[in-house]
Amino acid sequence: MTTTFRVFATCDIGDAINLLRSKGYDVEVYPHPEAPPKSLILEKLRSGADGLITTLRDQIDAEIFEAGKGRLKVVAQFAVGFDNINRADANRYKIPFTNTADVLTEATAEFAFFMLGALARKLWTAEHLTRDNQWGYWHPYLPFLGDEVTGKTIAIVGTGRIGLAMIKKCAGFDMNMLCYDPAYQNEAYIRAIQETLDLRHARGISKEKNWIRYTSFEDALKEADFVSVHVPLLREGESATPTYHLFNERTLRMMKPNAFIVNTSRGPVIDGAALAKALREKWIGGAALDVYEKEPLPADSPLRDPAIEDRCRLYPHFASAGKITRLSVDPEKGMAGRCAQGLRDVLEGNYDGEIARMPYVVNKEAFGK
Repeated sequence: MTTTFRVFATCDIGDAINLLRSKGYDVEVYPHPEAPPKSLILEKLRSGADGLITTLRDQIDAEIFEAGKGRLKVVAQFAVGFDNINRADANRYKIPFTNTADVLTEATAEFAFFMLGALARKLWTAEHLTRDNQWGYWHPYLPFLGDEVTGKTIAIVGTGRIGLAMIKKCAGFDMNMLCYDPAYQNEAYIRAIQETLDLRHARGISKEKNWIRYTSFEDALKEADFVSVHVPLLREGESATPTYHLFNERTLRMMKPNAFIVNTSRGPVIDGAALAKALREKWIGGAALDVYEKEPLPADSPLRDPAIEDRCRLYPHFASAGKITRLSVDPEKGMAGRCAQGLRDVLEGNYDGEIARMPYVVNKEAFGK
């Protein structure tokens, strides 16, 4: 590569930065763990940057694109989601942006399942009992009991990549599965899972004959012991099937009083105030969250209410935080590698320079013929 490309990264993404530098890139990295102020990003773009590496914390809009006008060629997002990027503005300025879909699928589904188990078996409460030296006896059901996951019914809300990966993990725990997706039903995958469940039962691996099927959203909520959320965030006007506050007072009341909900998708899919109320008034059994309407979770969030802390697990947008998933420089394995490769594809003119053919570019519609 003869041209030296200048890149500003709003966070350190590990060895992928060194990979870019080894290719001749001039990469400046914001050194602090917090998000940089927008004014700093604007300053870096105005001083001349060919590429920008961003995260969900950075608001990327017309002001950003205007600051980079004439030089900025690509925004490489270190995330599968891109709610922080104004797609219409990117298209208007003809700036492609990339994301890191696929590589975090299994890690996110795995963590969602771990959240579900930790919530159901009351691991947080049990550990505090032990650490606080309150474990004074052994008793069959006192001071509390958890609940099994194996053999229960789970609603998988959203059957995209991560939802399908979650289904695969639930199948291994002999769970019955109610699937709902507002946009697309992957019937072939569901049939394959049912065949697998049938074979496990036929070979004596599973005692019960388990099942999986698509159903309505309402029936999924009414019948499930667990609800796992895997839909994208779509607001009114963005889709015929918006998901903003899909879970609200009305829909949370549809759930069983002992049911649990797990969210690793997008925070605004659940109305946080309604969920806190549902837990306080015991409409549902519990919740485990890795995403929130506002991040980091505000100190005054109703989800922090001590009255519900035994039934509400709160995690720091952590689901994809595995070493390989986050930091591998291999674009087939790691978000860092895929982020760097998406950046390079655009700047180095891979795929014969046809942006619409580049696999990690999201807004291909702005570059189609």
